[in-house]
Amino acid sequence: MDLTYESIKVLLLTQGVAVLTSLVYAGLIFIFGKIIAGMVASLLAKAMHKSKVDETLVIFSKNVSYAVMMVVVVIAALSQMGLNTTSLVTVLGAAGLAVGLALQDSLANFAAGVLLIIFRPFKVGDFIDAGGVKGTVKDIDIFTSTLSTPDNVCMIVPNSHITGANIVNYSKNTTRRVDLVMSVSYSDDLGVAKQVIEEVLKSDSRVLAEPEYKVAVSELADSSVNIIVRPWVKAEDYWPLYFDMTEKLKVALESKGLSIPFPQRDIHIISNSDNTQEAV
Repeated sequence: MDLTYESIKVLLLTQGVAVLTSLVYAGLIFIFGKIIAGMVASLLAKAMHKSKVDETLVIFSKNVSYAVMMVVVVIAALSQMGLNTTSLVTVLGAAGLAVGLALQDSLANFAAGVLLIIFRPFKVGDFIDAGGVKGTVKDIDIFTSTLSTPDNVCMIVPNSHITGANIVNYSKNTTRRVDLVMSVSYSDDLGVAKQVIEEVLKSDSRVLAEPEYKVAVSELADSSVNIIVRPWVKAEDYWPLYFDMTEKLKVALESKGLSIPFPQRDIHIISNSDNTQEAV
């Protein structure tokens, strides 16, 4: 009986030491694995910073890489403790597939957000037309982008809607062309009209010398002769000059006796006196 008791005691002691050793090794794997995961994630972030990658993508990549490495560390630690991790990996894979199918729209927005951050078709502060919305970009996130419309309405647009259609960036280039159309009467002198328009353009310091502005007759319309006016300005001066120039040109043309006609129609009535008497 004493021998059996001693045998059990030795066996339990041996197993206890083995379990304790496994726990110590598992703890060391977890601790050192966590430290290494943090170091690798930090190195990745530094490398992305040196490559001038957007801060949003840097933070996201750092967190995702750290999380993936920690999953590997936890599985390694559990395996060291003698637990069967094959079924755990299978469960995690199935769960990941299920989550991926359930969040496929969100993943599409995520992928689109990564593309926007990497390729930078626009940046914060640009005025764009994308995803069916026109506005100034206020924020670019991984899943959505925030725009402020000209009437100061906040619009949150999914990134997949932006990358899935044309993106018009009005702020990308430093200069823009203002397209105006001024109309004069058929009886007005076109030479005088063009001279007046050019004088107004030359008097405005916002109109750039290069590229040169364009003033030319574009159309012989039903009620007027249309003249295109196309000055070039800095991008930030586009709308101020557009509104100012429209008013200045109208006032200048009228001050020189030129008229801006409105749509009208001439009606000619041909009467037949004999038919009219018979009808009466």
